Amino acid sequence: MSVTVVGSLNEDVLVAVGRLPGRGETVVGRAAVLAPGGKGANQAAAAGRLAGSGVAMVGRVGDDPAGERQRAALADAGVDTALVLPTPGHPTGSATIPVEDGSGENLIVVVPGANGELTPDDVDVPAVRRAAVVLLQLEVPLPTVRAAADAASGTVVLTPAPPQPLPPELLRRVAVLVPNEHELVQLAGADPGPRAPAELAALARTLGAAATVVTLGARGALVVPADGPVLLQAPPPVEPVDTTGAGDCLCGALGAALARGADLAGAVREAVAAAALSTTGPGARGALPDAAAVRAVLPRVPAAVRVD
Repeated sequence: MSVTVVGSLNEDVLVAVGRLPGRGETVVGRAAVLAPGGKGANQAAAAGRLAGSGVAMVGRVGDDPAGERQRAALADAGVDTALVLPTPGHPTGSATIPVEDGSGENLIVVVPGANGELTPDDVDVPAVRRAAVVLLQLEVPLPTVRAAADAASGTVVLTPAPPQPLPPELLRRVAVLVPNEHELVQLAGADPGPRAPAELAALARTLGAAATVVTLGARGALVVPADGPVLLQAPPPVEPVDTTGAGDCLCGALGAALARGADLAGAVREAVAAAALSTTGPGARGALPDAAAVRAVLPRVPAAVRVD
């Protein structure tokens, strides 16, 4: 098994609030906590916890204490950080995340910092070229994402977040695209608003990726292969504490399962279980499960339902 993640590393500031603020509104937070984050690093940590070994991270941090904390946190999750590069003159990326008591719902504001300095040359490395699975997101420059996809010889999985127009040549290199439903609607150029699973599947098939997995939060994920039946995979029942990073956990778990040889539907089943477990603790990585925890909960994962 080998999974390489190319992407962002951030220091998160988690703020507990009684309710999320509306536009232009001020609310008073109950507590603030520093925690490791960034879509790329969250995915790497999830994959590292599940795989135990064979997971590498490629990214940039500031030449600062926050950068050292991010590398240490990944190492603790079993991730090789040799290709997480210090970047003098730029701070480590950061994110401010108010988290609502009770529901665990959140808002996220990201400042890229050193993530914006990751270059195509940084990703032209054996860890990318030889990985069984390469996980990508859009919190680093798009030319770097494209370079990583071009360099990869294995399965390329892309989380299109934050959403932006994606070049067709990049999408042609993507084996599995993993948007949430809002990102999918935006990428497809459709009007915002709720949609039934069959409508989401139809939008997914307009994007040009080989397969799409649409994350649906508490409803699980929609598996849309290039051909064949569309499946709705619900998660096991859990009591959520904080949904921050659940989508990243799903992607990391998906990558680990695919690298191990699971088919897409089976990999999504494991990934949905891991993501659900990840919401039972605070922060993006407060409850990342290991492989034993996922195996234990799989009997409580509902069977996938075909969407016609």
